[in-house]
Amino acid sequence: MNTTTVHYLNLFLGSGAIALQVFSVVALVVLFFNTKRNLFLDFIDKHFLPISFAISLMASVFPLVYSEIINFLPCYLCWWQRVFMFPLVLMFGVAFWDQDRRVIRYALPLLCAGFLVSVYQNFFYYFGENSSLPCDASGISCYQRLVSEFGGYISIPMLALTAFFSLLTLLAVAHFYKKEV
Repeated sequence: MNTTTVHYLNLFLGSGAIALQVFSVVALVVLFFNTKRNLFLDFIDKHFLPISFAISLMASVFPLVYSEIINFLPCYLCWWQRVFMFPLVLMFGVAFWDQDRRVIRYALPLLCAGFLVSVYQNFFYYFGENSSLPCDASGISCYQRLVSEFGGYISIPMLALTAFFSLLTLLAVAHFYKKEV
């Protein structure tokens, strides 16, 4: 894949990540600070299964595009995030098919673990020492700047963090939002 195509893919994914971040923050603010019934939260609560499935599917497909097509090898922490994200596609897919809202209790441990790994990676990626040392003996480093869009804000670790954060937000709305208010 040529560099122009990769750049446009990065811009597309970066724009989507920023939109998901805004969506998630607005949803959390409205959820915890609004005491009245809200159409935005009604929509999220009603459609959280297909939205969660779509986000988890995208968060599983695009890392494979980066590693298998573009040949950006994943680091050790990226592998762990994949371990926690990939099963969620099946969980949310089956839950969407069956309209089973109980998926929240099964998906939450995977989401929390993946979110913590992602926060850890992002902290050291953005605020840690600029080390060129690999995470493991393979020579692949978590600190490589393979994707750097929007002034360096959007990176592969930030894309993963956004996916976990938005899925946790959707589950929070689906679990805590009370329509009777």
